[in-house]
Amino acid sequence: MSDNERIQIIPLGGMGEIGKNMLAVRYGDTIVVIDTGLMFPEEELLGIDVVIPDITYLIENRDKVKAILLTHGHEDHVGALPYVLKELQVPVYGSRLTLGIVEEKLHEHNLDCGCLQVVKPRDVIKIDDLEVEFIRVSHSIPDAMGIAIHTPVGIILHTGDIKLDQTPVDGEVVDFRKLAELGEKGVLVFLGDSSNADKPGFTMSEKVVGNTFDELFGKCQGRIIVTTFASNVHRIQQVISTAHNYGRKVCVIGRSMINNVKIACELGYMKIPEGIFIEQEDISKYPPNQIVIVTTGSQGEPMSALTRMATADHRWVGIEPDDTVIISATPIPGNEKLVARTVDLLFRQGAEVIYEKGMGVHVSGHAAQEELKILLNLIRPRFFVPVHGEYRHLMKHARLAESLGIPRSRIFVAENGQIIEVSRKKASIVGKVTAGKILVDGLGVGDVGNIVLRDRKQLSQDGIMIVVVTIQKDTGEVLAGPDIVTRGFVYVRESEQLIDDAKERVKEALDSCGQRRITEWAVIKAQVRDRLGKHLYEKTGRRPMILPIIMEV
Repeated sequence: MSDNERIQIIPLGGMGEIGKNMLAVRYGDTIVVIDTGLMFPEEELLGIDVVIPDITYLIENRDKVKAILLTHGHEDHVGALPYVLKELQVPVYGSRLTLGIVEEKLHEHNLDCGCLQVVKPRDVIKIDDLEVEFIRVSHSIPDAMGIAIHTPVGIILHTGDIKLDQTPVDGEVVDFRKLAELGEKGVLVFLGDSSNADKPGFTMSEKVVGNTFDELFGKCQGRIIVTTFASNVHRIQQVISTAHNYGRKVCVIGRSMINNVKIACELGYMKIPEGIFIEQEDISKYPPNQIVIVTTGSQGEPMSALTRMATADHRWVGIEPDDTVIISATPIPGNEKLVARTVDLLFRQGAEVIYEKGMGVHVSGHAAQEELKILLNLIRPRFFVPVHGEYRHLMKHARLAESLGIPRSRIFVAENGQIIEVSRKKASIVGKVTAGKILVDGLGVGDVGNIVLRDRKQLSQDGIMIVVVTIQKDTGEVLAGPDIVTRGFVYVRESEQLIDDAKERVKEALDSCGQRRITEWAVIKAQVRDRLGKHLYEKTGRRPMILPIIMEV
């Protein structure tokens, strides 16, 4: 084996951001992809449904892409898979629960599920010259796995999302023996989860939440409404088990929550007491002290079940004064205002809301600093690449590694698209491929860009004014109009003078153009926009979008 052989690691998402996790590993003519995640849009992405990674690099090298490897079933790791599989027909490897969640997504997109291949922890698959080994890890969803790629150059180890939970709900602890074994063999590159790299200490065990539920359920006299991430199967299991202990029935509300519970039950990841579930329409048949509702809406999403309950807009469930609402999640960065608004609305409806961090109703699924140190000391990689997190998280993780003796020259805080090229003895960033955000709006994938978003922003801020004029084709004489229609700019009935003045400015613009031919309509429209725009700004201080429509007869 030559020391000059190279392997390339190319993050296509998840670097400097929360979500959209995707990474390519290339050796020669073989590319394997780890995760295909999405992220939810920030406020400025008006109307956008989801954001997925730009896979131009993979499409350009489609003949080299041999497999997609999934670490676990969260949206930020599998949500973009249907869009990717429309472009790349390759096998997809993951655990039973992960692929159960994925299968539901593929059905929604009318895609074939024949590409899905179930693997278990410690399974090894061969892909050309690569051997891919799956390793059990703990996270906030069952069946999470790390991935070790054995290459002719060395071992590439990716933890996926990980925490070192010593007492997980399902009893499946991290495979420390395998991680230590890989560390003993020698890990060339370690790709580590950085999501909680800025949090000191250890992340609490998931069982802590179960103890908190037991304490809270024992005190509550009315209905209990619990909201958490729809994919947090362990958390939902603890809610159901605690409800059973206190003789309460459970109603699951929210499409994604219902789907995930159904999949987890069918695959044996949840233990459901006989007869505990009830339907939404049957809630009113039971006394309040016999009801627990598990629902979506932990992030304050406007159309989620909990938000509709808080606004008295839900068909079956309204908030009542004796209700206790437990928000068993922390806000994803950017969702803080939505969550705070939902909490306020719940309080206004008379509910008791338990959401504070110190109440023990939520623990993270990611390793904090002391756990990250344990992983780094256990593995002792030659090169280290922090992944999954905003830039500050990546930097904190890099500094942790440096404090443990890994030289700064062997730590790479990369950006999406950068090519990290690694040989047995050295590594460097050698270039960049196309990477970024693809915006999904309805059925459109990538057809909404900066110009469309700019227009949406202008429409949302200042509205639109449409000017309609009918012109005689041969002479250029104005036969009808100008007629003006506005939306989101001013209330026409209270702004008649402004509209009349605007019509005069349009006539002036048309007169200044004279009898121009049809080929110069672009000039006429520009004159109308210019004169009318200046006038409206002088009178209102606003700049609505002006859309001239010229018809010929």
